[in-house]
Amino acid sequence: MSNRILLYIVLGIVIGAVFGGQFPHEARYVAFLGDLFLQALKMIVVPLIIATMIVGVTNLGDIRKLGGIGRRTMVYFMITTGGSVLLGLLLVNIIRPGIGVDRGGETLSTVPYHIEGNQIVLEGATLGKTSYDSRYQVMLTDQHIVGVIDPRQAVEPGRFFVKKWESSTTNHAVTPAPQGVGITIDLAVADRVRGKNKPVFDVMIDVLLGMVPSNIFAAMANTDVLPLIVFSLLFGGVLTTLGETARPVLAVINGINDAIMKIVHLIVAFTPIGVFGLIAGRMSTVGGWQGFLPELVKLGWYAGTVISGLLIHGLVILPLILLIFARQNVFAYGKNMLTALSTAFSTASSSATLPMTIEGVEKNGVSSRTASFVCPLGATINMNGTALYEAVAAMFIAQVYGISFGPIEQFIIFLTATLAAIGAA
Repeated sequence: MSNRILLYIVLGIVIGAVFGGQFPHEARYVAFLGDLFLQALKMIVVPLIIATMIVGVTNLGDIRKLGGIGRRTMVYFMITTGGSVLLGLLLVNIIRPGIGVDRGGETLSTVPYHIEGNQIVLEGATLGKTSYDSRYQVMLTDQHIVGVIDPRQAVEPGRFFVKKWESSTTNHAVTPAPQGVGITIDLAVADRVRGKNKPVFDVMIDVLLGMVPSNIFAAMANTDVLPLIVFSLLFGGVLTTLGETARPVLAVINGINDAIMKIVHLIVAFTPIGVFGLIAGRMSTVGGWQGFLPELVKLGWYAGTVISGLLIHGLVILPLILLIFARQNVFAYGKNMLTALSTAFSTASSSATLPMTIEGVEKNGVSSRTASFVCPLGATINMNGTALYEAVAAMFIAQVYGISFGPIEQFIIFLTATLAAIGAA
């Protein structure tokens, strides 16, 4: 049955990519199938995590047994996450995908300009491109002032709009002089990123605070997975100390867990259709092959660096750990995990894939109590791929802008990417 579903999932991916690539306009009408599938998976994430974590902890019996498995789990998570970041940094330093990338701006260093309200008027010159979107900013090089370009682009050659003016050094709002010489157009720092530069210590504090929910029901409503796991661990641990009093509570939670797993099997049956809708919808969003392929070429070296890191980590490092430390047959183990892997590929969500992950590891002989404890935790804080791509992305952007990062800066990236992967949930 699982092999047949896997085949259907692969067919869904292929057919969805071809249909969305060839017929992007029509593909938007089937995108709802993917959204419906993803929402169904997300619908069961919260009850699944709470039930499986509590059942997993209580099945361990004495709460003191949690210490051993908990320590081993966390050590493994930290080693593999840190290792994936180091691998990403190694590859990005070797491949250097950001070197030579055209940021798409231009410099007119000797062209006079004057300001009319929220417009810049170039005197005796025009821009090389007919339009820029709001991802770009213009710098008045003689005034050290920047302004984000308004998408209502040039009303005529040599004249374009700016949303707001800021000092390039303080980011405070300023009023530019009415005229000057020299402008540079370059990529802007997104508003949502401004002011988010934090010391590593503050990042660690944010992660720790994020583990403890101030309102457990709000955490459920917002699908804040990490605090739900902490609460479930605490709740399950306390139940193991209550003796007979906990028995009826455990019976109810076990019943809920069994019911949720039945729902999981129902949703899995519709996975191929959902995957088809997801892939077709995404191809439609980027405009089919016509929009997808040029972007892929532009970011080819960056994407290649990330994918190379993921392949090395997923097909070499993790299988070696499985072979050396767990003494498992890598190919047999991987075969039982193919449904989970293909679902993860198509949904891009560790939490949404969690039901298939638990089912897959149990097929490989992992006990239900261990799977119920480790898998929800791993889906949340063991995001090796996230950690790897964040490190590569930071270095790629620095290379694009010609910024050189030494060992200290790269060590900070290592710490931040590792912590960000843990706190991503």
